[in-house]
Amino acid sequence: MVGRAVFFGIARMAMLGNLMTQAAWTASPPEPPLGLPPVPWPADNPYSAERVELGRYLFFDPRLSANGMVSCATCHPPDHAFAGGDPAPVGITGKPLRRRVPTVINRAYGRSQFYDGRSPTLEAQITFPISDRNEMGNTPQAAAQAISKIAGYRPLFERAFGDPQVTFDRITKAIATFERTILSGNSPYDRFVNGDKNALSPQAKRGQQIFERTGECSECHNGFNFTNEKFAGLGIGPDQQPPDFGLAGITGKRRDEGKFKVPTLREVAHTAPYMHDSRFKTLDDVLEFYRKGGQPSRHLDSRIAPFFLDAQAKADLRAFLESLSGEGWQQIKPPEKLRQ
Repeated sequence: MVGRAVFFGIARMAMLGNLMTQAAWTASPPEPPLGLPPVPWPADNPYSAERVELGRYLFFDPRLSANGMVSCATCHPPDHAFAGGDPAPVGITGKPLRRRVPTVINRAYGRSQFYDGRSPTLEAQITFPISDRNEMGNTPQAAAQAISKIAGYRPLFERAFGDPQVTFDRITKAIATFERTILSGNSPYDRFVNGDKNALSPQAKRGQQIFERTGECSECHNGFNFTNEKFAGLGIGPDQQPPDFGLAGITGKRRDEGKFKVPTLREVAHTAPYMHDSRFKTLDDVLEFYRKGGQPSRHLDSRIAPFFLDAQAKADLRAFLESLSGEGWQQIKPPEKLRQ
């Protein structure tokens, strides 16, 4: 009897050990793709697989909007690299929105969100489209109330937060947790700089030289995410009707007029159209804009100047930009059906 008790005691300990190991594994965020550092998880919203799953459902759920027709994914569709593909995106009113929709990819590393940097965190960012009268047209209270009425969400909230209570704070935390898993790395460029000298084509290697030296593109598009997370003026925005002054609309400072967030170049081949106002349809259009030295304006950054870029050099530079397309985000799919 003693031997049998010892046996079952050991077996039970082993089983508990396995469960603890599994729990510890699921509590740890997955490794980011090659080329990316660990995702910085906020202390008040740590990673959990349960929050990711809840956030995924909420991201694709149009019932967060006032009319039940517009979800986060409406403007950030996964089949367009989580960026808006329409030059003039529309929300619940059907009216074109002022700015194009940036990609969510690698926004986990962002120091601020939106083209004008108005939001310091992903959690705070989520409030804006839900509350904007032209986007999702809702209020935080009404959005939380709508989700709380859906019985199928209760077990997801309980697993993610410990009880089934639905609050807007929990909604934003879950969606932000999900968005921090939308990553792109392990691109040909990443493999090249990590030792695979055949990962880049000769053409892309020539383009890299132009990017880093001749065109000085890396002055702003630098670091692992190909953005310094700062703001720069290209001479566009103030030339729109009505004018869009970008960062100055948030800071109120004249020196910030016409400055917009420097975007990541990862997956840039998949996120057309380009610029905050969608004025360019192709990468070649963008390269031609920079070749000419941007838009003449008092709002033009002093670092931007004309440079030589013939047809071959343009093709080389485009090949390098295309080499920044990687892996990670493609595996994220919408739920097969919404919670009921």
